[in-house]
Amino acid sequence: MTQKSEQKQDEQHFFDFAAEVGLTKHFGGLEATDEFVELCQIGEGSYVLDVGCGAGQTACYLAERYSCRVMGVDISERMVERSRERAESEGVTDRVEFRAADAQDLPFGDGVFDAVITESVTAFPEDKQMAVKEYARVTKPGGYVWLNESTWIKVPPPPEMIEWVSQDLGAHVKPLTPEEWTGLLQGAGLTVQTVDVREVVVGDEAKGLVRRYGYGGMLRSAFRGLVMYTRNPAYRKFVKKVRKGGVTPDNLQEYFGYGLYVGKK
Repeated sequence: MTQKSEQKQDEQHFFDFAAEVGLTKHFGGLEATDEFVELCQIGEGSYVLDVGCGAGQTACYLAERYSCRVMGVDISERMVERSRERAESEGVTDRVEFRAADAQDLPFGDGVFDAVITESVTAFPEDKQMAVKEYARVTKPGGYVWLNESTWIKVPPPPEMIEWVSQDLGAHVKPLTPEEWTGLLQGAGLTVQTVDVREVVVGDEAKGLVRRYGYGGMLRSAFRGLVMYTRNPAYRKFVKKVRKGGVTPDNLQEYFGYGLYVGKK
């Protein structure tokens, strides 16, 4: 197996296993999502596209708290199923839809959405510029594209930092520098409105997960993960592989963080 095919296999395992557990994460938690709402002027009547919706938490949160309509898309069919289950349980099916789609080839016409949001998603596609161009294409004139993405604050990062990032994010993602992320927005014809690069504080991220899913949701996800680890040899192998990154590096904040990037069409 080539290195590239092995990376693709790891990514597919990551998405499949995350869907079964029913838990996805992004840096900054719901606080960052609330900033998206403010910066991109989202409110009742807005139509938002959530690219890489994962288990549907952000889409349902936006619909419930801000009374906007949300279309969530994810490359994983299982994630789409989980998202629909969440929308049903939270009673927001009248404002939220989900469908399977690739960020690099969105199945929508031009100028459909008031805003596009991605949270720890655009670090995955092989052709990131194509993905961002698709975000811009489906956004209405005057609308916004928001990227909340892993970012190298200092380059080049040492090998142990790259290994830890792979372990923490669960797949062979490719973080970019702030200049590279903003370059993608500009390359899609967008005007950069916001560049806000932040440190990753591991303790705060853990608290953010609890706020995002609640203690009950975290316990359910942990139980599903335990069952899968016990019954699925492929999952056990995957967990051991991604955990090779080890403990959090002492100098993490020197090299690695996340950025909130907003482009206006």
